[in-house]
Amino acid sequence: MSDKVSRRQFAKIAGLSAAGMTGPLEAAEARPAAAPRSADGFPAGFVWGTATSSYQVEGAVEEDGRGASIWDKFVRIPGKIEDGTNGDRAVEHYHRYKQDIALIKELGCKAYRFSVAWPRVFPDGDSKPNPKGLDFYNRLVDELLKNGIEPWLTLYHWDLPQALQDRLGGWRSTETCKIFGDYAAYVAEHLTDRVKSVFTLNESGRFVYFGYGIGIDAPGLTLPQADVNQIRHNSALAHGLAVQAVRAHGRRGTRVGPAENIDACIPAIDTPENVRAAEIALRELNAGYLNVIMTGAYTDAFLKYAGAAAPKYTDAELKIIGSPIDFLGLNIYAPQHYIVASDQGAGFMPLPIPKAFPHMNSDWLRVGPETIYWVPKLAAKIWKTNAIYISENGTSGDDQVTQDGKIYDTDRIMYLRNYLAQLQRATAEGVPVRGYFLWSLLDNFEWVFGLNKRFGLYHVNFDTQVRTPKLSASFYRNVIAKNAAGA
Repeated sequence: MSDKVSRRQFAKIAGLSAAGMTGPLEAAEARPAAAPRSADGFPAGFVWGTATSSYQVEGAVEEDGRGASIWDKFVRIPGKIEDGTNGDRAVEHYHRYKQDIALIKELGCKAYRFSVAWPRVFPDGDSKPNPKGLDFYNRLVDELLKNGIEPWLTLYHWDLPQALQDRLGGWRSTETCKIFGDYAAYVAEHLTDRVKSVFTLNESGRFVYFGYGIGIDAPGLTLPQADVNQIRHNSALAHGLAVQAVRAHGRRGTRVGPAENIDACIPAIDTPENVRAAEIALRELNAGYLNVIMTGAYTDAFLKYAGAAAPKYTDAELKIIGSPIDFLGLNIYAPQHYIVASDQGAGFMPLPIPKAFPHMNSDWLRVGPETIYWVPKLAAKIWKTNAIYISENGTSGDDQVTQDGKIYDTDRIMYLRNYLAQLQRATAEGVPVRGYFLWSLLDNFEWVFGLNKRFGLYHVNFDTQVRTPKLSASFYRNVIAKNAAGA
């Protein structure tokens, strides 16, 4: 996860703004289903995990028949990556996966979220499958299960085959969506005998906006607003086709859902009117993607504001997009505070971010522990879901290796302690959060920041590839052992 653009800019490119909305819409009044609670911690059976993604950790980009992804090309463009590095080597997870699984086991995690590299399995996107590519994920899954760790598979974490970008324009084409459905079917057929939980696309709003809207991520395009909205619709369609593919080709009982970096709208002040304003904002500022896959429809406010730039779609596509899911994955980081604004058509107003607002060593990563309380609580109410997983949460840190080889990342511990306390508050109130995946297991290639931003519980020396546990690894191990935030 990384971010160079404000959430307000995100809302703008999504075709939304507080001033441009029409009157407030009614939110769903259904209460979330209560999760079983333990006395002084998280619910019994709460899933504790950690996460990575293929391009960020695997390396081996030219080994065993892997094809090129859009990131393999993008990182070669001068000036696109802050430190000039790339994911060619990353942290060599492709060759060191057994060592890394031992680290997951050391933490006490019972779940690991990873992504399959589409071009590793289908080098040209839709040609003959690559047996050696699939074999890696077979070995990875088997090793996880051997160590008592449940594999949670993500079908797409941004590494689109470059061949599809060249031939079809990538996500600009609905043909890519159909091909993604075929890819999802193949993965489901071959891995869901052991993988029971599948995420479709990771952060669709992010890879569309950053990659096709403002061009700071792969494939680096800056397209008109109408095109961006259409690509976002296409990504939602791809999600729906993947859900249907997993249902049709996966083993019975396989669960499937999205993992979305939700626009995290929360109340600045905990009063009924401000909570209501944040609720409306949460739905409407996520109307271009998350709301449509949860409801199978675009809101009137979204379509009215988008106007001529609204996506073109059919009722049949909306039915596919709204295919029932088994859980909702939310990637939660920084907050955007809202208050009620009766003088504006939308009924809510985002507050400006003061210069002195606290943040971690990534400027975008503003500290707002209550975000992980409010967002799942409001999401469960709006979309009537009874199973939410925090599919990403974590922080980069100013990690310094001491002379004796230790990493005392008390900043990360502070961040995690406060966020997890707020998450525990949510589950204690019956908000149906069933699990948490900490980002990330390892320091890795952090997209446009290259190797400059370290999110891992384990420090990686990128020259020697040596893994060293940070103090936060001990903290997280303690949390998991106690099933409680006050570790």
